[in-house]
Amino acid sequence: MISTPKSLKRLLNIYPPYLGAGVRIEHVGDDWRELHVSMALRWFNRNSVNTHFGGSLYSMVDPHLMLMLMPLLGKGYLVWDKAADIEFVKACRTKVTSVIRISDEDLETIRQKTAGGEKYLPEFQVEIRDEVGDLVAKVKKTLYVKRKPARIEH
Repeated sequence: MISTPKSLKRLLNIYPPYLGAGVRIEHVGDDWRELHVSMALRWFNRNSVNTHFGGSLYSMVDPHLMLMLMPLLGKGYLVWDKAADIEFVKACRTKVTSVIRISDEDLETIRQKTAGGEKYLPEFQVEIRDEVGDLVAKVKKTLYVKRKPARIEH
């Protein structure tokens, strides 16, 4: 597990798929609850009509909710990405950004739904916006969360 928000930011900013797509982590909150990510349009992340490649748009927001939830919930939980759905709203040729947040309510709901050992599939909505704030894409991320069984000491 990554120990600090600063180490997560450093690691993701040198992560080869992110380097290759031009993705940049701008900020990870000290409390793990907010992450800012951006991607400028470059020759290597354009599609055939010179706008952002859809795969790069999705990859810029892909792992963050899972990576943020893991330290927020602690070692007593399993957290995995389960599913995603992306809706492309507007073609874009400028820098795009996304702010990803996990609220107190999100955490409380997850803890309540998994208290008895059940799996829970929380859904999060993530928006990708252009430089003037117009919506470029909407991503629905579904995660798998489950409390780890208590260890029985013999």
